[in-house]
Amino acid sequence: MKQNDATRKLVFAGLLTAVAVAGSLLSVPVAGSKCAPVQHMVNILAAVFLGPWWGLGIAFSASLLRNLLGLGSLMAFPGSMAGALCCGLAYRGTRKLSAACIFETAGTSVLGGTLAWPVAKFLMGAEPAGLLVYIVPFFISTAAGSILAYGMITGLSRGRILERFMRVRL
Repeated sequence: MKQNDATRKLVFAGLLTAVAVAGSLLSVPVAGSKCAPVQHMVNILAAVFLGPWWGLGIAFSASLLRNLLGLGSLMAFPGSMAGALCCGLAYRGTRKLSAACIFETAGTSVLGGTLAWPVAKFLMGAEPAGLLVYIVPFFISTAAGSILAYGMITGLSRGRILERFMRVRL
C-alpha cells in the first residue's frame, strides 16, 4: 500500500508541475521578472495536498522546466521555492488554508524577492536598483495566485469534491 501512495503522490506532483509550466504562458513581465500567478496557485495546492517538501520539489521542477523551455527567468527559482516552502510549512503547522495563502504571499514576496536580488545581479548580470526591488512584482504575482488557490480550494470544499478527493489519500 505504501508504494501505491508514493506513486499517487508522484503522479499528482507531476500533474501540478505540468500545470505550473503550462500556466507560465499566462505571465506578465514586471521589473525584470515574469509574474506567473499559476505557479503560486500550484504551490498552495501542493502544500494542502502533498506537503512542504513535495511543494518545494514541484516549485524547483517547474522553475527548471520553465527556464529550459524559455518560458521563465532565473527569478523563478527563489520566488517559487521560497513561497512553496513557507506555505507548505504553514499549512502543515496550522491546517488552515488562509495561513498557507498568507505565507505563500509573504514567503514569495519578501523572502523570494530578497533572494532574487543576488540572482539578478550575479547570475543574470542585471543591475537591480536595490535589494528590495523585486518584492512588489513578486507580491503582485503571488497575491493573484493565492487568491486563485483560495477560491479553487474553497469551491471544491463547498461542493464536497475536496472531501472525496482527500479520501483517495494522496
